[in-house]
Amino acid sequence: MRPAHLNTVLDQEFLGAQQDTHTPVMLWGPPGVGKSQIITQIGARHNVPVIDIRLSQMEPSDLRGIPFREGNAVEWAIPAMLPDTERHGTQGILFLDEITSAVPSVSAAAYQLILDRRLGEYEVPNGWAIFAAGNRQGDRGVSYTMPAPLANRFSHYEVDLNLDDWVSWAYSYGIDERIIAFLRFRPELLFDFDPAHNPVAFPSPRSWEFAHRALQKFDQTPSVLLGSLQACVGGTAGIELKAYLDNLTSMPDIDAILRGERVPAPVSIDLQYAVASALISRATRAESSLPASEIYGNILNYASAFPQKEMGVMLVSDLLRAVGDEIFAQPEFADWAEAIGEILLYH
Repeated sequence: MRPAHLNTVLDQEFLGAQQDTHTPVMLWGPPGVGKSQIITQIGARHNVPVIDIRLSQMEPSDLRGIPFREGNAVEWAIPAMLPDTERHGTQGILFLDEITSAVPSVSAAAYQLILDRRLGEYEVPNGWAIFAAGNRQGDRGVSYTMPAPLANRFSHYEVDLNLDDWVSWAYSYGIDERIIAFLRFRPELLFDFDPAHNPVAFPSPRSWEFAHRALQKFDQTPSVLLGSLQACVGGTAGIELKAYLDNLTSMPDIDAILRGERVPAPVSIDLQYAVASALISRATRAESSLPASEIYGNILNYASAFPQKEMGVMLVSDLLRAVGDEIFAQPEFADWAEAIGEILLYH
């Protein structure tokens, strides 16, 4: 399932914890596709804490607690990391990450916690959702087969990569517009992992975020820029990205486009992607002295300048994802929509 749809599912499952309709959710996917980040975003969207427990790093006693003598009986000290109403609040997310990398004795200790929402005397507070994530066995990570009794305690979703969803996230998080443009140009490199070769660095949503950081740090240090990009996304993808960046010297004047001046669209496809990404990035940053509505209108006008109508559709679709339904109120939107004729706008 693509991330945009998973967000809808997880939102409802979180709300279900408040209404006694919650089912624990298990997210499956290869490393680096953003499973943990999806959960973090749910917590941020609802303004609730996310308690991230990495089961791969735990012993059974870490979950069950430590026994101590109380008179003639043995009691268990409840681990402080587990959700507690007084410490953590009445609502939140208990996130059991790397659950498929946990040794069987630890996953067995989690059975009761996941299904019955309790462990010995401890009980997960009402209002707390339980989500988990892990890698598949073919992904070459440390992974154990999930026992059937544990698997049967979850609803299961596989995280499918979707470039449009990633682009929407990238604009909102300020990822360098040049990386967004490059992946629009080379979408197959959003995720390129071959478990048979077990690479150390490879393209993934996580490693493209690392490449963004490298670009901010080493953009003005050409001697190390290529090496730093390859260290994040691998040798081949790093070389391709560096070559793409070097070709951007012939970019048209983005500020002139935003001012509404007539600027021809670049001939080469890679530069067209770069122009589109730069325009969306400027629209979301609100750094211009021009009113936002004027900027949106000028971008909509420029969408008709591309030789391929599909490129204009992509530009307007990304603008819609970045700034929302406000663009529908622009007079230029109706003009553009009429101009594209038979091409449908998907968003």
